Amino acid sequence: MLAAVLVGAGAAHLAVPTTFDALVPEQLPGTARFWTLASGVTEMAVGAVVAAPRTRRLGGLAAAVLFVAVFPANVKMAIDWSDRSVAEQAVAYARLPLQIPLVLWALKVRRDAA
Repeated sequence: MLAAVLVGAGAAHLAVPTTFDALVPEQLPGTARFWTLASGVTEMAVGAVVAAPRTRRLGGLAAAVLFVAVFPANVKMAIDWSDRSVAEQAVAYARLPLQIPLVLWALKVRRDAA
């Protein structure tokens, strides 16, 4: 299931990159589109590593690191959406603590693969 979430998220980055470009922190070098596409490819690759039983342990760790690495994009979204509707702000802020169960899930996948 974690593999499917990662591959699906990565595919979304590639299918509708404009949506994700706005989440890329300006402090990163290069273009937002580069980071959007790179993160999409990375999510799909990590999903593939999680899906394969032989590499699942490594994939779980890589997924946990990935979920931590994308946290600044979620913070940027919450800040940028502060002038949107209450419902949209709720979505943006809900993404912040959601990273915790995602990291824990990835670490559980790693642990269970041992």
